[in-house]
Amino acid sequence: MILYGTPGGCSQAAHIALNEANIAHQYVQVGRDKRTVDGRDFNTINAKGYTPALEMEDGTLLTESLAILVYIAEQAGSLLAEKGVMRWKTLEATEFMTTELHANFRPLFYPDATDAERERARNNLSKRFGNISEQLSDNSFLTGDDMTIADTYLFVMLTWANIMNIAISPQLEAFKTRLLERPSVIKTLKAEGIL
Repeated sequence: MILYGTPGGCSQAAHIALNEANIAHQYVQVGRDKRTVDGRDFNTINAKGYTPALEMEDGTLLTESLAILVYIAEQAGSLLAEKGVMRWKTLEATEFMTTELHANFRPLFYPDATDAERERARNNLSKRFGNISEQLSDNSFLTGDDMTIADTYLFVMLTWANIMNIAISPQLEAFKTRLLERPSVIKTLKAEGIL
């Protein structure tokens, strides 16, 4: 299995999930120039041109964070309940990461965004992180006592919040600190050259 990713990008959620589940994989770094670390044009691998992309053993390429995270969880038999309400709560939380958090960061990363777009994004992110903080209040992780794919994505979003100077609650800061101590996160950050 090959994960194509950008250090610190949203692909990091899948990278953490692979390491948390102890799934053998190769991590191939993709630069902002859309070239892999070994010089290939990433657009020839993934026509969408962005990471993450997961190449399965049979050569099938899977894209989009939610699909990749669910695939990893199902291969691992962990990080996502097989059935019941906890499965749906985890999928709900993971989708919230992709649509409400990740999407709202976009204006902060693009230099051509207007000041009004950036301000709106910051306000939306503050509200959304508030929602997540409330959800986390009674749990070790987003949906209970076990780490899930939603938690791997939240870790990345909290890292971005720190980079963009978006205030997060003490609960979310404590959550991020706890995850920074997990072997899977440490292994991921080292592999991505961040730690």
